[in-house]
Amino acid sequence: MATTAQLFEEPFDADEYIERLAWRTPGGGSKGGAEAFDPKKLLEEFVNHIEELKQLDERIQRKVEKLEQQCHREAKEFAHKVQDLQRSNQVAFQHFQELDEHISYVATKVCHLGDQLEGVNTPRQRAVEAQRLMTYFNEFLDGELRSDVFNNPDKIKEAADIIQKLHLIAQELPFDRFSDVKAKIASKYHDLERQLIQEFTAAQRRGEIGRMREVAAVLLHFKGYAHCVDVYIKQCQEGAYMRNDVFEDIAILCQRVNKQVGEVFCSPETVMAKLIQSIFENKIQAHVKERLDETRNSDVEQYLKNLYDLYTRTTALAAKLSDFNLGSDKHTFLSKLIKNIFSCYLESYIDMERQYLQNRSGMILQRYYDSKNHQKRPVGTGSIQELKERIRQRTNLPLGPSIDTHGETFLSQEVVVNLLQETRHAFERCNKLSDPADLPKNAFSIFLLLVEYLCVDHIDYALEIGLSAIPSADAKNANLYFLDVVQQANTIFHLFDKQFNDHLMPLISSSPKLTECLHKKKEVIEQMEVKLDTGIDRTLNCMIGQMKHILATEQKKTDFKPEDENNVMIQYTAACSKVCAYVSKQVERVRRSMDGKNVDTVLTELGVRFHRLIHEHLQQFSYSSMGGMLAICDVAEYRRSAKEFRVPLVLQLFDTLHALCNLLVVAPDNLKQVCSGEQLTNLDRNLLHAFVQLRVDYRSARLGRHFS
Repeated sequence: MATTAQLFEEPFDADEYIERLAWRTPGGGSKGGAEAFDPKKLLEEFVNHIEELKQLDERIQRKVEKLEQQCHREAKEFAHKVQDLQRSNQVAFQHFQELDEHISYVATKVCHLGDQLEGVNTPRQRAVEAQRLMTYFNEFLDGELRSDVFNNPDKIKEAADIIQKLHLIAQELPFDRFSDVKAKIASKYHDLERQLIQEFTAAQRRGEIGRMREVAAVLLHFKGYAHCVDVYIKQCQEGAYMRNDVFEDIAILCQRVNKQVGEVFCSPETVMAKLIQSIFENKIQAHVKERLDETRNSDVEQYLKNLYDLYTRTTALAAKLSDFNLGSDKHTFLSKLIKNIFSCYLESYIDMERQYLQNRSGMILQRYYDSKNHQKRPVGTGSIQELKERIRQRTNLPLGPSIDTHGETFLSQEVVVNLLQETRHAFERCNKLSDPADLPKNAFSIFLLLVEYLCVDHIDYALEIGLSAIPSADAKNANLYFLDVVQQANTIFHLFDKQFNDHLMPLISSSPKLTECLHKKKEVIEQMEVKLDTGIDRTLNCMIGQMKHILATEQKKTDFKPEDENNVMIQYTAACSKVCAYVSKQVERVRRSMDGKNVDTVLTELGVRFHRLIHEHLQQFSYSSMGGMLAICDVAEYRRSAKEFRVPLVLQLFDTLHALCNLLVVAPDNLKQVCSGEQLTNLDRNLLHAFVQLRVDYRSARLGRHFS
């Protein structure tokens, strides 16, 4: 195998190289091949190949040394070339600096020469211009305008430039010597100014933007430029107000003019601002005055709606117009225009709002009471009424005659919705029309009116009537409508609270008035809660009184001491059945009338009083063995009714009462064991003894010894 450098090209594998060398050597293969393995031949081949590799290495080494010498030689030659180029570059750079200095010198000379020429040419041009103006001035002095520039309509632009300059010169001349010529120049000045304005107007009607721009540029140096702008603004508005919606017309007009004004005038923001000012001071102000003055004294409600609508739409229009270029302080400019229009109306707004809200709220309430044929009763005030209220709260006694309301609660959701809707509209108007500094104060004054008419004149009045209508605790077949009052008052107060949070809070949340509003709301709530609590307490007393009446009339002494002990066919007494039916009905009424934790609170109180009544009632009778069983059945039925309360305490009380009733039937020898039971072990021994004493066999069986 020839040894060449190509054999060692990458990737080179030494093991593979040796294997390939051994395989090609005769006798160097495996013993199982065609030719037997000969290690001597293989060794000889390896030695020869190593010699070839050494020779190859020497040749390559000589070639490398030759290439290194050639590389060093070329590197020196390249370094010499670089040095020659650097020297050439330095020479070129020096020549460039010299050329640059020479150019600067020439440029300085040229500038100096230009300044000298300008110094000579400018006076010359001024002299030529002065001579030209003196020529035209002489024509005015002679009284005959012979120059073509003054007589050719096509050269009106040049004539305008000349007459404008002559007009300025004439201002400096003494009046006594040049009065005639000054008058002639002034006359021509005004005549050309008028012609230019007419030309501008004609071009505007023809829609020739280019001609309008040319004439406006000429008029810019004339005193009549402002009049030109006024004419443009007036003509822009001709035929612009064709719809019923003036604000929409104005928005479209300004959008159209804004595109055009930049193409015509050199200061479009000034012209646009003047157009908007003209629109506000004329069109909008006239429109607002017409809409408001016709209803200000005749229809306050419509006046307030119109004021809110007009102010809202005007501010919305101003927001759209603020997108245009109106100068640096456009927001202040637009705010001032709005203020100039509405200031006279906004000054008296809150007084009219409060007056309207008072009248409207009073009318809504009066219309409701009239529909009920109810003459509103005056609610007492002062020290006597306060004393009565204090006595009623502490003793729960009705003070004064009871009123029959025939089931009427004197609360109306329709009235409440109307009052809240009127107040909501008032809050919306107040937010929009009030000065930011006065907004919390104004909103608070509206809130006080809502409290006065909704909370005091309607809800509180209904509570007073409801309290007066609650019958005494011993009344028979009493109709307890106060729970309906509670239900409606609760619903109404939720609506009131929602409006407080949704519409009032955003207006006062960051002002000191927030504390006053929260305090007033808390005060109103507490006053109503006191009356609601009083009414609910008296209503519960009436319920217990009705149960007591049922028990007194329906429960017979023979129920629990029947004459025939073996012939008792009833599961529970008629009195128990009627009381349970009445209790179920009242529990359902309480659930309908209350919400949240109030349901459990009231039912707990009713359940405790119900238990106390049954407990005291059962202690009024003597019990035979079968009567005791019937009493247990009654208590079981009472306990079934108590489950409807869904109050653990009430059910526990009746469980204990049921366990007590077991003492009426248990065998005498088992009394101690029963009294030690889980439900009775913690009760007072006297209470247990009192129940045992109700047994008919108490004395004969000597049961008292079990408690001695």
